Amino acid sequence: MKALVTRLDSFGDVLLAGPAIRAVAARADSVTLLCGPRGAPAARLLPGVDDILVWDAPWVGFTPPPVGRGEVELLVDTIDADTALVLTSFHQSPLPTALLLRLAGVDFIAADSEDYPGSLLDVRHHRAPHAHEVEAALDLAEAAGFPPPDDGRPRVLPPPDTAGLTGPEPYVVLHPGASVPARAWSPGRCAEAVRELAAAGHRVAVTGGAGERDLTSYVAGSHALDLGGRTGAAELAGVLAGADAVVTGNTGPAHLAAAVGTPVVSLFAPVVPAERWRPYGVPYVLLGDQDAPCAGSRARDCPVPGHPCLDTVTAHDVVNAVEKLMGEAA
Repeated sequence: MKALVTRLDSFGDVLLAGPAIRAVAARADSVTLLCGPRGAPAARLLPGVDDILVWDAPWVGFTPPPVGRGEVELLVDTIDADTALVLTSFHQSPLPTALLLRLAGVDFIAADSEDYPGSLLDVRHHRAPHAHEVEAALDLAEAAGFPPPDDGRPRVLPPPDTAGLTGPEPYVVLHPGASVPARAWSPGRCAEAVRELAAAGHRVAVTGGAGERDLTSYVAGSHALDLGGRTGAAELAGVLAGADAVVTGNTGPAHLAAAVGTPVVSLFAPVVPAERWRPYGVPYVLLGDQDAPCAGSRARDCPVPGHPCLDTVTAHDVVNAVEKLMGEAA
């Protein structure tokens, strides 16, 4: 059986699809993962993936491309699978993807869908109302004939040794950036947390992408190791794996930390529900006002002056959360 799994959105979304992909891989001869460009670095980290197709879908993402007939036809001609699992978030429709898969000749397609799918789906599954994204994907996989072969926790391939970047353990990681501005703790608060963690005796590493070097430099100051722009996805996995705890918002590195088994202090803006997007499978502390006026809005930019859901969280709260997680792990 040639299986294809699709998850077309972001880095963290692809990581959360990992347990369902392993379920498919346990019964298929090969698994191709169809993902978007933002999810491709995560796809390369996942066990059970034999091949990766990268396609920027015009119905996904914050700056989707225009619809191009040539690009669609090329994708349809490239797909080679008997069976497909279309993974989406609770607010997304799988039907545009399912239509392309039917045109590509895929015989069996399963997805969560509240909309009537006509002949596009062989398994029209209804996700549990409050299921975490990991659990929802696993439920769909099982409904399609792929029961979970393991504990169902996110995981990645063994990361490289990054002691040359971080120096010796122990250390705590603070990741100040986020792909969505509304989900980020303010740079000032992040810098305060670095200073307070250092004052409490913790060695701190600050991580960020190549475009976040100014942010990580400011947050690290003279109190932390600045790793901004120095890690690709695999190296970041290694840095997070070596940490005692990771402090970050609801963004990809939170899920990458969980995938390498590191506890997470989650600065969680409630623009999406924590029950669906919190760190999964590891100890965590959730910080942030989950009943703030922005709750459930899916806003990209904070709609409330002062960003109260997160900026009411103090550096002292973060230090206490880090030490709580470290105490539980001891």
